[in-house]
Amino acid sequence: MTVPSLKKQGAPLWLRMGFWACTAIAVAVVIRRIFALAFPPRSAPPQLAALDGFFASHAALTLAHIIPALVFVLIAPLVIFRAPARATWPGQLIFPLGAFVGLTAYAMSVDSVGGWTERSAVLFFNSLFLFSLSRSYRYRRQNDPPHERRWLLRSIAILLGIATTRPVMGVFFATSSLTHLAPSQFFGIAFWIGFSINTLVFEAWIRSRDRRSV
Repeated sequence: MTVPSLKKQGAPLWLRMGFWACTAIAVAVVIRRIFALAFPPRSAPPQLAALDGFFASHAALTLAHIIPALVFVLIAPLVIFRAPARATWPGQLIFPLGAFVGLTAYAMSVDSVGGWTERSAVLFFNSLFLFSLSRSYRYRRQNDPPHERRWLLRSIAILLGIATTRPVMGVFFATSSLTHLAPSQFFGIAFWIGFSINTLVFEAWIRSRDRRSV
């Protein structure tokens, strides 16, 4: 089995662009949330102000989740786009960091904006993320770089689904005057759509790649 890669010779341009777009969105979302917690906006649209208030009421847990998630997203390219270097700090840090992000995601879902629809998406995709991460770590321990990298790429693709939910939420916010849907009604739907897109697109690519390499 060859080692899957997002480098130019391993992945198409659209996939690499999607990865960097998701990374940029994820970083922007976390930075915006940190600033909103530190300096609550004085004037914001009612729906956005309500969301800011919701996360402010869970500030400690929110920060415990999003700051490690930000570090995970920032070091992911160092693991993906560099030649395997098992002793380097990004490769060593990404597993415990990802585990912490996953565990705090469960805690965040206890009191979620979108109720059980959002909670079910988090439980499903977060469990899939932790499963993929644990499989990657298992293959790392077994000194099996191809399988380690494959499952690590899966876990990163799933985690970046949180970035894909943001444009979906943007569509719901933009059309709320027509649909009359509140965030509590569309957040869960956006989570299912965003995470599904990332998971299915990556899985389709890696399986297509496997068929071409046979």
